[in-house]
Amino acid sequence: MSENLSSSPAAATNVQPSKLKAEYCVTPGASAGLEVVLSATALRKNYLSGSQRLEVLRGVDLAVAAGESVSIRGESGSGKSTLLNLLSGLDTPDAGSLLWSGRSPHPKDRARFLGMVFQSFYLIPEIDALANVLMAARILGVLGAAQRARAKELLALTGLVGRAAHLPAQLSGGERQRVAVARALMNSPRLILADEPTGNLDEHTGDSVVELLLSLCRETQTALVLVTHNAAHAQKTSRQLFLHDGKLSYG
Repeated sequence: MSENLSSSPAAATNVQPSKLKAEYCVTPGASAGLEVVLSATALRKNYLSGSQRLEVLRGVDLAVAAGESVSIRGESGSGKSTLLNLLSGLDTPDAGSLLWSGRSPHPKDRARFLGMVFQSFYLIPEIDALANVLMAARILGVLGAAQRARAKELLALTGLVGRAAHLPAQLSGGERQRVAVARALMNSPRLILADEPTGNLDEHTGDSVVELLLSLCRETQTALVLVTHNAAHAQKTSRQLFLHDGKLSYG
């Protein structure tokens, strides 16, 4: 990974995410001096359904700064998951451009540049919580004392210091999602993409997971894009956007 992706000019400015200008984050370019971690311009994505072409995304513009949190809501089938797939580099747009910290995405950079939190946790059932968090470091091919110490620190920060040796089946849903949050932060990513992270949790547990995710991202100056159906959770982010008719607007 290039040093350009690991440097953080935004952290040095000590500017709080709430002070970001809204227009900066919808249209890339008005950066107000803060580092743009994620920049998407005019993203389009179509799919064929039989002989019919479905326009899922019709020119999405989005920019997110270091330490900022952005929520995206939208009706089922509006293209939220499609957008996350594009932002993560797991799929390619039919048109438009995407930049990670000012550079074109590359698969070899993904594991260090971003972390992902999913609705269904996706923990490996045969290994314990600590090993699941360390799996992110294994993907980078770096696993030593420093990585083990960081994984234990993240489990402590997520309230799981006493659950490190437990298998996923021995954890509650909220605890499993906390392990997933720790795993997403393991490689000190610049960006977290969270796709309905509370969808399988009860209201109280979901609230605590969202608060944890927002708090850790603020403390580490990690950008966060949160896709959610929950309006209350969306309101806790720096900016609230809505995906409708293939485009983003203020929600």
